[in-house]
Amino acid sequence: MRVALLVNPAARAGAHTGAATRAAERLRTHGVQTSILSGGSAAESSALLRAAIQVGVDAVAVAGGDGTVNLAIQEVAGTGIPLGIVPSGTGNDFAATLGLRELDVTAAADTIAGGRTRRIDLARVTRGDGSTQYFGSVLASGFDSKVNDRANAMRWPRGGSRYNIAILVEFLTLAGIPYEVDVELADGTRETLSGDLVMATVGNGRTYGGGIPICPDADPADGLLDLVLVRPAGRLRLLRLLPRVYRGTHVGVPEVSIRRVRSVRLSSPGVTAYADGDPIGALPLTIDVVPGALTIFTPSG
Repeated sequence: MRVALLVNPAARAGAHTGAATRAAERLRTHGVQTSILSGGSAAESSALLRAAIQVGVDAVAVAGGDGTVNLAIQEVAGTGIPLGIVPSGTGNDFAATLGLRELDVTAAADTIAGGRTRRIDLARVTRGDGSTQYFGSVLASGFDSKVNDRANAMRWPRGGSRYNIAILVEFLTLAGIPYEVDVELADGTRETLSGDLVMATVGNGRTYGGGIPICPDADPADGLLDLVLVRPAGRLRLLRLLPRVYRGTHVGVPEVSIRRVRSVRLSSPGVTAYADGDPIGALPLTIDVVPGALTIFTPSG
């Protein structure tokens, strides 16, 4: 088996080159031909991976977090080329949804060498200009994306505490945002929802932000996406509600609605959406599910 192993040291929060080296060494002990690809930017990394695929590889692996995994997803989606993940980023939310987050480097490499695969869904975003991009875990808009905007602009502190501080600061000015949400439900019927929302989140996976279970029941292999809408309430009510959202205990709360959908169009002025932890585009955006689009390596047993 020939594997292209992607690591992006320029990615925010850093994919770890040490993990890639150890994973490559482990794969080679299994007789797997492994080439490490490391670009100085996201665009360069994508170009390197695209070239490797064109030359011919049997599989692609990523040593890093959600951002670097997302780069690989764009290149292998729909090709049947299996993707392996060596979780070594800050968030690793996609790996968590797939049951891979707790794997150490050796176990992750052994999973790839073992050759066992399964197919899962991806979500596809279509922007206003017609361009598209896949994501594996969660798309956030509204309060969530404003938190990401603020956290990305902060130079201090580093790590997960920066995200927590951004949540607190954004909460001080929290207000409803006007949305129009057009959905195609699981049974094929359509409906339009209009009004103020605190957040609108679309999940192929379950978690974002390094483990926040915003879509606690999402299944990346059910052919559907989970749409989570949070309506405004009084500030004190939201102060009690938001911790439940971020713990994943918000199912059934009156201000929260969760729907299984085939596609959704989110419209709201001045809102940038984030997917797999990175900006993916300004609303309006259309998100639909692509069943079975990605083949991944999965542990045996």
